[in-house]
Amino acid sequence: MATVARSLDIPFSAEDFDRVAALAHDRIGLHLEAHKRDLVYGRLAKRLRKLGLSSFKAYFDLLADANGEVEEGELLSLLTTNVTHFFREQHHFEQMRDDIFPRLIKHAQSGQRVRLWSAGCSQGQEAYSLALTIKELCPNAAQLDIRILATDVDPKVLKFGFRGQYPEAELDGIPKRLRQIGTTKPKGGFFEIEPTTRSLVTFGELNLVKPWPTRGSFDVIFCRNVAIYFDKQTQEKLWMRFAKQLRAGAQLVVGHSERVTGPATAFLSNDGVTSYRKSDAKTHDDIDKTGRNK
Repeated sequence: MATVARSLDIPFSAEDFDRVAALAHDRIGLHLEAHKRDLVYGRLAKRLRKLGLSSFKAYFDLLADANGEVEEGELLSLLTTNVTHFFREQHHFEQMRDDIFPRLIKHAQSGQRVRLWSAGCSQGQEAYSLALTIKELCPNAAQLDIRILATDVDPKVLKFGFRGQYPEAELDGIPKRLRQIGTTKPKGGFFEIEPTTRSLVTFGELNLVKPWPTRGSFDVIFCRNVAIYFDKQTQEKLWMRFAKQLRAGAQLVVGHSERVTGPATAFLSNDGVTSYRKSDAKTHDDIDKTGRNK
């Protein structure tokens, strides 16, 4: 007999949780373990109440409806965690400032294309932290061919990031010297990323477990605290896809509790705290061959 969570005004059985978990895994690769059941219920029950639904069966019927795709987006948005802040895990930005960006800026100043990717960017703080770091080193970066792609599966957080407007309290996470060159003076409890810094960043919706529409290779990819929500198999596929998307000698940066594992370790070597460098000698054909042989 299906068990029902305690003190729930809307019953939530183990089968209900399994259906939610299966949908999340299929759509965005999200791996929901059983201990997350109360968390999932807490987020979804609020949504059901707002919709005037008294059962998860009615909610699943809504998802299966012809217009259910819109509600599915609401569901996935509720299940994904979008907590972040400026210059989170500061050591990564120090590595970029001291070791990686000076070389890339020289490339851009000589007319070359430089591309960075903030994958799983949430509300944009990570992408703008990269942009602020670049601008400090190169005040005219917006006039060069330097661009940061910021992607997330949740269109709601992308709209937030595109606006580039944040609560004044978040200024505490931005070093004072960078506030002066890249943010506006707070007004009405909010500040904005100033226009030339914001112009370095392009936001777009992208599902990391589905086909990617990206073209060209990247010099730096940040994908931090995203893969921890995937199962091991999905993680290892993601590392391989990133390896293929990086130029030779480029950098992949992951979260503090994440590690590159599996076949991708043949192409990505540790180059700092949860930072990996792609081998100069490996080609896309090498990566394709390894993927086929896995």
